[in-house]
Amino acid sequence: MVEGLWFNGKTLHSHCRNGSSILPGSTMNSRQIGNFGEKIAENYLKNKEYQILDRNYSSRSLDGPLKGEIDLVAKKFDIISFIEVKTLKGNGEQFAAIAPEDKVNLGKQRKLVRAAESWLMKRRIPLDTKWQIDVIAITLNSNKKINLSHFPNAIPY
Repeated sequence: MVEGLWFNGKTLHSHCRNGSSILPGSTMNSRQIGNFGEKIAENYLKNKEYQILDRNYSSRSLDGPLKGEIDLVAKKFDIISFIEVKTLKGNGEQFAAIAPEDKVNLGKQRKLVRAAESWLMKRRIPLDTKWQIDVIAITLNSNKKINLSHFPNAIPY
């Protein structure tokens, strides 16, 4: 059972009641690793005094295809942040080739903007409200450390 997640500098530590570290095992699929990363990101944001407004919001067009998905929607002060969480697991050499934040390509950025606008409209929040799209990049290293980087207002709209 997870006792808690806390942020210390650039490393987020996660421990069980017995004091052992918990990180996803090598048998976890990419969806499970992604879900684990979203939980880490949510706890990080809460520790930074963000209010979580929504999780895993997806917007669809009238004919059904997915237009976009947002991992977390949070608010701090008067700014609504739509947060894309990218989590990668592996050893240091694998991370040298691509950083998690680099996986948010132009196509993904466009989908995030459309999904953010959809979220605002669905809740009748004016589009001129202060909002931004952030990226949280998480690497799960083989040395049992979780590295988190937060890129506020990372995607222009």
